[in-house]
Amino acid sequence: MKELLAQLLSSETEAELLEFKEAKNQYDKNKLGRYFSALSNEANINNKTSAYIVFGIDNNKNIVGTDISENQINHYKQEIAQHTSPNIGFKKVDMVIVNQAKVILFEIPAALPGMPIAWKGHYYSRNGESLTALNIEKVERIRNQVLKTDWSAQIINGAAIKDLSENAIEEAKNQFIKKNPHLSREASNWSAETFLNKAKITINSKITRTAILLLGKPESEHYINPATAKISWVLQDRDTIEKDYAHFSCPLLLSVEKTSSKIRNLNYRYMQEGTLFPQEVLQFDPYVIREALNNCIAHQDYTLGGKINVVEREDGILIFTNAGSFIPQNIEKVIEADAPENVYRNPFLSNAMVNLNMIDTIGSGIKKMYIIQKNKFFPLPDYDFADDKVKVTITGKVLDLAYSRKLAEKQDLTLHEIILLDKIAKQKTLSQKEIAQLKTRNLIEGRKPNFYISSSVAKITGERAKYIKQRGINDEYYMRMIIDYIKEFGEGRKTDFEKLLLDKLPEILDITQKKTKIKNILQKLKKEEIIYPKGKVWKMSKRIT
Repeated sequence: MKELLAQLLSSETEAELLEFKEAKNQYDKNKLGRYFSALSNEANINNKTSAYIVFGIDNNKNIVGTDISENQINHYKQEIAQHTSPNIGFKKVDMVIVNQAKVILFEIPAALPGMPIAWKGHYYSRNGESLTALNIEKVERIRNQVLKTDWSAQIINGAAIKDLSENAIEEAKNQFIKKNPHLSREASNWSAETFLNKAKITINSKITRTAILLLGKPESEHYINPATAKISWVLQDRDTIEKDYAHFSCPLLLSVEKTSSKIRNLNYRYMQEGTLFPQEVLQFDPYVIREALNNCIAHQDYTLGGKINVVEREDGILIFTNAGSFIPQNIEKVIEADAPENVYRNPFLSNAMVNLNMIDTIGSGIKKMYIIQKNKFFPLPDYDFADDKVKVTITGKVLDLAYSRKLAEKQDLTLHEIILLDKIAKQKTLSQKEIAQLKTRNLIEGRKPNFYISSSVAKITGERAKYIKQRGINDEYYMRMIIDYIKEFGEGRKTDFEKLLLDKLPEILDITQKKTKIKNILQKLKKEEIIYPKGKVWKMSKRIT
């Protein structure tokens, strides 16, 4: 045990599998349970058999000893066994005496394959040395240890090449050769059967669910029931009233083009700075449409029986939706990593789509979508992961050209910072860390949740007037207006002051917040004994008059 303790104290590379606590006389059972869950899950993920929590060691790895008794340890064991799910306990609990100081080593077993460990219904993990919730990517990674049956790779008994579309196979071969030009001469002589095996769409000439999804005839869709291979396109007017629609089934390889052709990708014109000639671009970059749609196909959870929806709105908005959670947890993680995902919901399908030139292998597709939108001065893509769906909204128009262009010219802004400023413009919630980052760079002002672009950015973007409207004027100005009103008319009601000030208060505030601010200004004037209430009206103090 002393040798093990020495190894743990000298370990620097396995911080996520270790936790040292002083625990002088006692330790909170709930905290111990959360650490048990986190360390057990991390041991599984890191392919270790055990993790450890050690009492009697401080944060600097000094041996300080603990007075926790054997009776307390038994209570800890009971709590862990009772409130973990699935119910497991410590592998071993040992006591070591070092320099007359008692140290207790709790050995925690790794979570069983496919079964993440929860404490009182919640899953925990480690992020470095911090305790955090077990994110969806790690949950999926553990669960997939026994769910290694990739849905998209399953062979369909009774299906044959005759159930696949000849046109789709021909187009698939063309895209395969485009992706692999060094194989063009060889591939052109392959039979359909050989090609499908080489492109990893079939397995040993047997038809997979992937083959039906991407290349199957429409009437072959029944082979994957209750899953569906459907893309629905819907056209809505500005009031979201349906005007037109179309449904496409397998082969999805061809349905992507059919769906894209339904989208009315109009030319969009705006004036470039310093010229009288308009800049003309497509509302929706073809790459953005293709990437969003193919991502829906690759990452959909087909076991949920849902379909892919593409909603086109006449006000220049495209919305793509597919069933299933977003495994990477958040979009910022994908963009910052700029690399292939560690875990795919449908690895066989995703690999086949890579071979058919539908998606890339370097994991930069989403980041490229952001850059395309930024360079056109259009709003960045919006991702929503609610209700076990992934919804991507693409805006095909400029919301504020002067601001967007000048902001893009601010050379020291990172893409991450532009994404955060885009959230501010859309009045979305930011984390404390994101807020701190923007405030440190002096990019935003205001108080949570009413942030606005800072004056330093406003100067660059030529939006000084907008900045003043968002920030508002000093409270002394509003107080002066109320005083002048009462002096002129002898008295005033709260409704009078609202009519006077509502359109002058910061634009970032909603109507309720504006009315609250007026109420606070009145109270401030009352506290300073400048005005006083009489019934429902406000009057000037006699000493001020």
